[in-house]
Amino acid sequence: MAGLIKREDIDEVRQRTDIKEVVDGYVTLKGAGLGSYKGLCPFHDERSPSFTVRPQVGRYHCFGCGEDGDVISFVQKLDHTSFHEAVEKLAARIGYELRYEDGGTGPSREEVGKRQRLLDAHKIADEFFRAQLLTAGAAEGRKFLQQRGFDRAAADHFGVGYAPQGWDALLKHLRGRGFTDPELKLTGMFSEGNRGIYDRFRGRLIWPIRDIAGDTIGFGARKLYEDDQGPKYLNTPETTLYKKSQVLYGIDLAKRNIAKDRQLVVVEGYTDVMACHLAGIPTAVATCGTAFAADHIKIARRLLSDDGTGGEVIFTFDGDAAGQKAALRAFEEDQRFVAQTYVAVEPTGADPCDLRQTRGDAAVRDLIASRRPLFEFAIRATLRKHNLDTVEGRVAALRESAPVVAQIRDAGLRPGYARELAGWLGMPIEDVSRAVVAAAKRGSDQSSQNVPGVAALPPSGVIPSFHRPDPRDPVASMERQALEVALQEPAMLGGAAWERFATARFATPAYQAIHDAIRATAPGFSGDAVQWVEALRQEVPEPLQPLVSELAVVPLPANTAEAVQKYCRDILARLFELQITRIKADKLGQLQRLDATAHPEEFQQLNRELMMLEMERRSLRSDA
Repeated sequence: MAGLIKREDIDEVRQRTDIKEVVDGYVTLKGAGLGSYKGLCPFHDERSPSFTVRPQVGRYHCFGCGEDGDVISFVQKLDHTSFHEAVEKLAARIGYELRYEDGGTGPSREEVGKRQRLLDAHKIADEFFRAQLLTAGAAEGRKFLQQRGFDRAAADHFGVGYAPQGWDALLKHLRGRGFTDPELKLTGMFSEGNRGIYDRFRGRLIWPIRDIAGDTIGFGARKLYEDDQGPKYLNTPETTLYKKSQVLYGIDLAKRNIAKDRQLVVVEGYTDVMACHLAGIPTAVATCGTAFAADHIKIARRLLSDDGTGGEVIFTFDGDAAGQKAALRAFEEDQRFVAQTYVAVEPTGADPCDLRQTRGDAAVRDLIASRRPLFEFAIRATLRKHNLDTVEGRVAALRESAPVVAQIRDAGLRPGYARELAGWLGMPIEDVSRAVVAAAKRGSDQSSQNVPGVAALPPSGVIPSFHRPDPRDPVASMERQALEVALQEPAMLGGAAWERFATARFATPAYQAIHDAIRATAPGFSGDAVQWVEALRQEVPEPLQPLVSELAVVPLPANTAEAVQKYCRDILARLFELQITRIKADKLGQLQRLDATAHPEEFQQLNRELMMLEMERRSLRSDA
């Protein structure tokens, strides 16, 4: 039985791993001051980036939902692994050999976490299918690809493979690699009958479906033979790895370009993704047998860094009724984006793959370039449902289309589309404008309890034993800034500065508790910022641990190393000046209560101390 990972090795993995590199695999991060990065939180849906990463201290914190942690907890939460598995994954990433308590050597193959076993099985199956595409039995599969304009290089790039005909080719292969039948049942790659399990995919062209990190988590299979009684496309069923509502085919290949170009193109199938990428649209992805919905939007918004500074989402749909219906479903989700949403519809009904075959790469690029705002498409689709040759039809069309115009986020565009709508309906602009304003008011009233764009207050109970400090309180604000400096730049507290800081009194209970933890932890400080923050988190009361993370990652308002040093000195000077002011107030009170004639020496001593304090205060102000 494997022992626990040694504590010093866990600390070493945490310290050596660049948290920004890990987070970058899931979230688009942008610089937010010296040594800080921000992006859209992967733990909740938000419009403005509030997820902050501070590599220097090895932590992340979301100022919107309160999620925080180090690189290990990030991997745990995003990859749904145990603490043990997350440490092992990160250790493998940096090539660090872990040691275990009680003479253990780490988990054996049989003891590897269930998720990792599933990933291993999918990786081996992926390699198996790709190898099979080169065999004589896969001639029909290669022919299918060639007919659609995909050569071997394209197949290799997208990992296309072939599932051989028969019942147990993959089954035998995975059994031979040490996988048990109970494990294989959990992969979704096998069906079960009276005689046991057998290959789910047989005689089909195979596309690996990968998550955003590039791990294969499922497969899509296309029918090739007429005697195949199954559906045209057959996907992996829902498993612990594969959730179709959370998967976008091609996201592993497209994610960097999506983030760089601030564009996401949503197509309908695997070959459409291939055609777009090969035609020069490397931002294309596809859903896997389901509509583009809320979970997909969360993935897209994080990659787009959907913060209102640009970006576009382009849906491509067939021009038939089913395609229009899909476009309107997409429009229902439009308000979840800040990026502008568009629709690109090929009039002949050709999808990107067909278009590339018949008219070449340029035609695919032209299709995407011909995009129209999704709300324009939705307005016209709404009008087509009514008979505009009758008064009754025009009135009904106005009632249904006015809310669509009212949903346009850009207030400057609304009047223009109201005029367009008036022209399409053949109605007075005044009547249409009134209908749009009324629809907007109804929508505003309905959403008044949940106003988008307004940052939520921290959840009640985040710090149940302490009141969260009022940010409008200047003393609390100054104390917070001082703690930010202490957590992020502990080297500033050397020598005399530490003596002053250690004896300081904080008026805010939560901040005083953190100050107490700093005093208790500082004697063992090794100079490593990651371990410093982790040690402080362990020292404070548990309810205050999120606040420690928050203080450790909030960007300091400085853009250069010199500016950071100056800012830190100024903040500490303000803290020390406040402490002097408090001490002076105490001593002045003593002086006022003291009978000078009865206690002349004590009176003179207090005056001397007050004079020294005033000189020290002026010196601090002069230095600052």
